[in-house]
Amino acid sequence: MKTRKTIQEFQNQSDSGEKIVMITAYDYTSAKIIENAGIDYILVGDSLGQVILGYDSTVEVSIEDILHHLKAVTRGTEKAHIIADMPFMTFQINPESAISNAGKLLQYGGAQSVKIEGGEHMCPTIKKIVAAGIPVMGHLGLTPQSHNQLGGYHLQAKTLISAEKIIEDALAIEDAGAFSLVLESIPSEVAKIITGKLKIPTIGIGAGPHCNGQIQVFHDLMGLFSDFQPKHAKKYVDLTEIIKNSIELYASDVKTGKFPNTNHSFKAKTELVSKLESKLGLK
Repeated sequence: MKTRKTIQEFQNQSDSGEKIVMITAYDYTSAKIIENAGIDYILVGDSLGQVILGYDSTVEVSIEDILHHLKAVTRGTEKAHIIADMPFMTFQINPESAISNAGKLLQYGGAQSVKIEGGEHMCPTIKKIVAAGIPVMGHLGLTPQSHNQLGGYHLQAKTLISAEKIIEDALAIEDAGAFSLVLESIPSEVAKIITGKLKIPTIGIGAGPHCNGQIQVFHDLMGLFSDFQPKHAKKYVDLTEIIKNSIELYASDVKTGKFPNTNHSFKAKTELVSKLESKLGLK
């Protein structure tokens, strides 16, 4: 039986002052690498819509999409706590359908918790999901599923009114029973205030260094997504260029006959070749 990190350990790590590290994963191979690197918390984010499936936005991601990739990530890990994004319109309609969809992500996908975008208006739904025994991570600031309403992917909480509102939302989400809160694309000073006011851990993405932890998209960290490079992301390696160069070298070796050579080929026994040639009249 696999023993995975719990939300209690998540809280304990934050309380001890140790920063929480989270990364997204969308497949078996990357999830295995991430866990072997010592990462305890993995998000199967709806960002897979853009970086894996080529959608224009996360709005197009379905629960079937999330489940498909969630199962692969679960199979590739043993100890990591897996958080699954709840896709657009899987939790907004009513609390009952939200509970049902969240349950699918745990029961069929293998997640240990779910993440929901939205502020105070989502608190009744969060309460009911938590009451059903499903841990919930909140998400405030730039909420990509609402990019049409927000007017694009821009910095949030830039004014006094909007900053006050996000603080109110954060407190409400904590009161609703969420075990953690993602803060995306807000001024670091505002994130610091929210982190100071909450008992639950805050996880930043473009929210500065004062959050209790950080999350980044795997493809941004590895330089695997060239369509767009967010300001908040640090590219630790340019795998796109490395992979491209490697494929070009492979293609060149095939065309020039350098690959495959005897090291990459299987050799038949001498008697098999002799008998085969004799039977086919090749001698």
